[in-house]
Amino acid sequence: MSESPHTPVPSNWFVDPVFLGTPTVREDDEALAWQADALCAQTDPEAFFPEKGGSTREAKRICETCEVRSECLDYALENDERFGIWGGLSERERRRLRREAM
Repeated sequence: MSESPHTPVPSNWFVDPVFLGTPTVREDDEALAWQADALCAQTDPEAFFPEKGGSTREAKRICETCEVRSECLDYALENDERFGIWGGLSERERRRLRREAM
């Protein structure tokens, strides 16, 4: 690259997320391997973490057809996830599920 008064954009500035895969999943991490197949990883994450009082309808609709929904819910329950839609349930619904299981 030639020098210019402006900072040039490096040719490798963009890293293809599809090439990298899901950032939180490593092939050797069997416990989280389900995340690679999660539909939420392919959609807008804001739908799964709505502001207080915001609609959860879109996220729950996506969860309905997700083939790893039960793994997702199990993960959220085991790790006491306090925010967002996991396995098609809100935090309030997951708390209720925990209480009923006791």
